[in-house]
Amino acid sequence: MPNPSRLRAAALTATVVLLSATLAGCGGDSKDEDPTAQKLSWKDCPAPSESEGGGAAPSPLPNGTKWQCATMKAPLDWNKPKGDTIGIALVRAKASGDKSKRIGSLVFNFGGPGGSGVTTLPAFGDDYAALRTRYDLVSFDPRGVGRSAGVECESDSQLDQYFQQDATPDTAAERTKLLANTKRFNAACEKNSKKMLPQVRTTDAARDMDLMRQVLGDDTLHYFGISYGTELGGVYAHLFPKNVGRAVFDAVVDPTQNSEQGSLGQAEGFQLALDNFADDCTSKTTDCPIGDTAQDVKDRIAKLLKSLDSKPIPGIFPRQLTQTAATNGIAQALYSKDFWEYLTEGLEQAYSGDGKVLMALSDSMNGRSENGEYSNITAANIAINCADDKPRYTAADVQGKLPEFRAASPLFGDFLAWGMVSCTDWAVPGAADHPDVSANGSAPILVVGNTGDPATPYEGARKMVDALGKGVAVELTYKGQGHGAYDSKNKCVQSAVNGYLLNGKVPAAGTVCS
Repeated sequence: MPNPSRLRAAALTATVVLLSATLAGCGGDSKDEDPTAQKLSWKDCPAPSESEGGGAAPSPLPNGTKWQCATMKAPLDWNKPKGDTIGIALVRAKASGDKSKRIGSLVFNFGGPGGSGVTTLPAFGDDYAALRTRYDLVSFDPRGVGRSAGVECESDSQLDQYFQQDATPDTAAERTKLLANTKRFNAACEKNSKKMLPQVRTTDAARDMDLMRQVLGDDTLHYFGISYGTELGGVYAHLFPKNVGRAVFDAVVDPTQNSEQGSLGQAEGFQLALDNFADDCTSKTTDCPIGDTAQDVKDRIAKLLKSLDSKPIPGIFPRQLTQTAATNGIAQALYSKDFWEYLTEGLEQAYSGDGKVLMALSDSMNGRSENGEYSNITAANIAINCADDKPRYTAADVQGKLPEFRAASPLFGDFLAWGMVSCTDWAVPGAADHPDVSANGSAPILVVGNTGDPATPYEGARKMVDALGKGVAVELTYKGQGHGAYDSKNKCVQSAVNGYLLNGKVPAAGTVCS
């Protein structure tokens, strides 16, 4: 089943599109030269590949600045740095301000894991115009993602079936089918991407970022990590504490949790977001079209999902809106308050037997375009998570945990609990229970937590601060809704983040923005 911990920005871009109506291979020649001495060949960006989500080539920024793309060579296996290489796809927009005041490159990772930075940064580049006054804005497809030797698993038609399956089995037969589908998906990943699967751990991506820093010509890595990007940033800081420049972590992953604890935390987070959505709808001066009270809104959603379990409704032809797709679509809309109106519309239509809007939301979560092609976000997400996470869960493990998950979220509990079996038959062992992000000696890292974040609950920010180590991190709290804080456009948050990245001014620890 899909994991709702997805790249927010790219997913929401796809949502807007849906609601409004060649891989760089691995296994290259062995190279003896120093990879840090390579020169990047920057050219106008092509249209995104299917694995990156497809679509048109990125448009220039409002001032006419064009997006440029390049490919950086990195070792396939960092334990064999002179062995085969892969290409890491990069994108940049050069700094707009006085060249004498340019700080360097600001590298973004927008999360996932599995999201294409090469498509996401151009889609939202204008949101970071203030930062571009002193930085080249840079992002990349991490290894295993998009054009960076992207992991391949099932075909588009197979993925349509995969996402239509019952991800919350109620009977022995449904459990058997879910496990069989998961095993088949994982076997396809091994068949089609066997060489890459052991090489997509977060520690490998962190080493790629340090190579990137050197190739871009920077003494330190200036970094903006969002969602999973905060975990990647924490691992980088652990491996290379002296190379950390000005860094911001937004929508913070709790680095102390194993995959079970992370899933349970998400169940609580998405339930909180649903509660806030229901409260918001019923507190407006006009009537809420999907319920008379907040509890009524949630009760009607639960009734809809129960009905869809046995009787799907028409979605986007020829597919039907199943319980799984509806739950997935609801979760997607809860990533941002900006999309609550779509959730209201989607629910209102679904109650009348029309599942198009909820299915469009679900498709955006899964990386499916209108023409039926999928990006590789699901394949990469599972491959990276399974390579990172040591625990492996059986159906019996999940069944034993269901009461706890249901208590955390009556709506999302089963959905997230059964997602834990996705690595059960994975070909590569997981690296650890949780990442090590201790970073003694690092420059200050600004850690921004959002109290209403569904996917990376607020408590994770404090856990990240503590895990980075004494004197490293400074915590800022945003009392808001949605996944992340900077892109909420809150002036207090943006002023604090911009002040640090542009001028080196660290906000006072414990600063609260609302």
